[in-house]
Amino acid sequence: MKSITYSIPSISCHHCVHTIESELSEMEGVKSVKADAGSKKATVEFDTPASEERIEALLTEINYPPAK
Repeated sequence: MKSITYSIPSISCHHCVHTIESELSEMEGVKSVKADAGSKKATVEFDTPASEERIEALLTEINYPPAK
């Protein structure tokens, strides 16, 4: 299993956290998601078929693009 932490500057409230966690949790291969408004970070644990590229694409699609 892989784990990655994204810096997501647009996380600002509980609704943002809920949206990120619920959307990413539905992706096949994602095992856990923990987003935090205070640190503006989200940590995702995943296996294939999920990938960093697919996770980043979904975050961008739901208007929470990770910082580069």
